[in-house]
Amino acid sequence: MAAQNQMECEEEKAATLSSDTSIQASEPLLDTHIVNGERDETATAPASPTTDSCDGNASDSSYRTPGIGPVLPLEERGAETETKVQERENGESPLELEQLDQHHEMKETNEQKLHKIANELLLTERAYVNRLDLLDQVFYCKLLEEANRGSFPAEMVNKIFSNISSINAFHSKFLLPELEKRMQEWETTPRIGDILQKLAPFLKMYGEYVKGFDNAMELVKNMTERIPQFKSVVEEIQKQKICGSLTLQHHMLEPVQRIPRYEMLLKDYLRKLPPDSLDWNDAKKSLEIISTAASHSNSAIRKMENLKKLLEIYEMLGEEEDIVNPSNELIKEGQILKLAARNTSAQERYLFLFNNMLLYCVPKFSLVGSKFTVRTRVGIDGMKIVETQNEEYPHTFQVSGKERTLELQASSAQDKEEWIKALQETIDAFHQRHETFRNAIAKDNDIHSEVSTAELGKRAPRWIRDNEVTMCMKCKEPFNALTRRRHHCRACGYVVCWKCSDYKAQLEYDGGKLSKVCKDCYQIISGFTDSEEKKRKGILEIESAEVSGNSVVCSFLQYMEKSKPWQKAWCVIPKQDPLVLYMYGAPQDVRAQATIPLLGYVVDEMPRSADLPHSFKLTQSKSVHSFAADSEELKQKWLKVILLAVTGETPGGPNEHPATLDDHPEPKKKSEC
Repeated sequence: MAAQNQMECEEEKAATLSSDTSIQASEPLLDTHIVNGERDETATAPASPTTDSCDGNASDSSYRTPGIGPVLPLEERGAETETKVQERENGESPLELEQLDQHHEMKETNEQKLHKIANELLLTERAYVNRLDLLDQVFYCKLLEEANRGSFPAEMVNKIFSNISSINAFHSKFLLPELEKRMQEWETTPRIGDILQKLAPFLKMYGEYVKGFDNAMELVKNMTERIPQFKSVVEEIQKQKICGSLTLQHHMLEPVQRIPRYEMLLKDYLRKLPPDSLDWNDAKKSLEIISTAASHSNSAIRKMENLKKLLEIYEMLGEEEDIVNPSNELIKEGQILKLAARNTSAQERYLFLFNNMLLYCVPKFSLVGSKFTVRTRVGIDGMKIVETQNEEYPHTFQVSGKERTLELQASSAQDKEEWIKALQETIDAFHQRHETFRNAIAKDNDIHSEVSTAELGKRAPRWIRDNEVTMCMKCKEPFNALTRRRHHCRACGYVVCWKCSDYKAQLEYDGGKLSKVCKDCYQIISGFTDSEEKKRKGILEIESAEVSGNSVVCSFLQYMEKSKPWQKAWCVIPKQDPLVLYMYGAPQDVRAQATIPLLGYVVDEMPRSADLPHSFKLTQSKSVHSFAADSEELKQKWLKVILLAVTGETPGGPNEHPATLDDHPEPKKKSEC
């Protein structure tokens, strides 16, 4: 019986040795690949201990590596096997033996996990020290050298990097060497709590770095934009392989992220550590110290993540919108449909909601460069949200701001509810911060609410859609496709005919631009009375000859608008309305074909090669009007009057004739100006 038992022991030893050898040779080892101090378990590299990505469990045989964990020697296993056989001979049941085996395996697994956590701390610490060295010995030193040449103040560089040199010295000369030494002695001293408990108080030095982190980020941004030498040094370093295609700002974030990383690893370590372990008290004390420091870092991390998101949006908008500001906070973004006022179509749009504004964007279909174009920036101040009902288009709501009113359609009832909730909560928070309104959300039951008289021209109206009316909302005349088409008043949003919208007024919400408005809005905004308006309309209705006989300047000019062909027009600036240019088809016409309010236009006196001789242009926003005179002398007479009118000055009527009809034989009746 003794000989048989001895043979069984030898067979078990051989089987164990064969199993270990085959597993190590055939199954690839899961490695920990360090990227910026973080684990990346998708990469493979030389074998090293790891923790399972899901719950930290790893089978002993699958991930066993030389020198990792308390793997029992073969002699001990043989002795253990003999002990089991002896116990079996002593009458112990197979169930009890199986429970003993499971307890022994669990003990090995926990010890192995503790080793892996400690080893991960060491590996990430090595990578972190490399990044600290990059910040301290490369970025900081190179920028300081450039500052000493007088390119920019050295004080600014010191503010950016704060006490990074002290942090680097602590980790490279104290914490990392201690961890290196302990991992070499792990077989005899399997603990890390004592090291962290001894050195954790020094982590308080991170407080200075974290406190100045926001200002440091702002300094980097400003100096990169304004100082070419600073930008050149930073970009040259970022091109190096050691930077890993990351920016200075990304590397500066790592010290802020490191403290929460210690906290996470130490919490994991304590969960695996038996309460009766010698390392329990030290690990618990060090966790308390590190958690205090981590709370400050987490706040800075949230701010940095928000700043990184703002940078991403800034790039998506073609780097044209100035949104990268620590005070801006992204609340919500997403696709939306916008209901058109002129027809029943719904257009795809994209919204970015911030704590102080809403960006209404149009998608750009391009593979590179910006993804969106900002169509309108609507401020949260004064914004109102109204839930609307539309049978044809479900899930609609209205965003009314001072700059513009938008009628939007969400993709679902839930999406609509989320947008309304986000918008109203943002409005509420804005009002609470600025204490400008007692009621955070102004309820308005009328979905077609009109802009009040006091707000006329100051707040963008909701446009009544074309298909909602069949007649002019002012004169009540029915619309048709030829002689009475639909137009929108930019002040009140009503749909009116051309006759009722033949007025222009400066609207405050649109930056003071002259926009088409109805008669009622024109009188309110401009302050004109009915009698003054009749005089104004009388100028348009009377014969051109009468206007020309009482004008500052008049003559034939060649006229072109946008890409249309050149055409001859009889142009008049009347004395009664000296800031407006009237254009007739002929000197005897009873009504002007068009009028141009000259105030605010920019005059371009230099003709292009493609233009006619003696030409000049009037430009305002997207409106461009080109004119050409028959001679340079006539051109200069027109420019003399127009240059005064665009600035709001009233020119006096000249005694001489700027242009006589003797020069233009077409009309039968001569008119002098």
